[in-house]
Amino acid sequence: MRHSKEQNSTFGPQDIKIVSKESLFSGFLKMVKCRFQHKLFQGGWSGIIERELVERGHAVALLPYDPKTDQVVIVEQIRVGALEDGTPWQFEIVAGVIDTEETSEQVAIREAKEEAGIDIGQLKKITAFYPSSGGCSEKIDVYIGETDATTAHGVHGLDYEGEDIKVHVMSRAEAYKTVESGIIENGASIIALQWLQMNYESIQKQWQTQQ
Repeated sequence: MRHSKEQNSTFGPQDIKIVSKESLFSGFLKMVKCRFQHKLFQGGWSGIIERELVERGHAVALLPYDPKTDQVVIVEQIRVGALEDGTPWQFEIVAGVIDTEETSEQVAIREAKEEAGIDIGQLKKITAFYPSSGGCSEKIDVYIGETDATTAHGVHGLDYEGEDIKVHVMSRAEAYKTVESGIIENGASIIALQWLQMNYESIQKQWQTQQ
């Protein structure tokens, strides 16, 4: 039986008072200053706390996996956050921001086509997480999706978004070695590849029986 976060946490939404939210910047990213109070573990309420928050919204990340060949599709693209850390070209799984009326699943399927030129069959949600909840609102839904790895090749991306994305196909074992060696540094990609390494046999059986 799965439990909700509210069942596992000491507090809930009623234990927070948002005093104000002030817009500080609005560009590719948005930043606001939040002033809030919250209940304390030992009783009573905190004083007013001020924190700057980068608003990134909701995103989705997808690991395309071919259960027949035991291969995954990885994309490579430049990332501004890594500009001054060795090479800014990062190896990652497919990902995108949910900024339309689409569901997470629909965005995952669309991004796979835009970033890697591939179609996705069956989908399974792995988890959802906050990459940096101390200062960023972004929450990422992580999926694994069935694909035909033989169709994955080339360079993709949307010109109007400045995307230049190279597709790589590698075995599951090879991809997991990139996690162990530190080549892959993206959190969602690490989570998805670790999950696959632990569950590849069961997902292969599950998808084969559903075909």
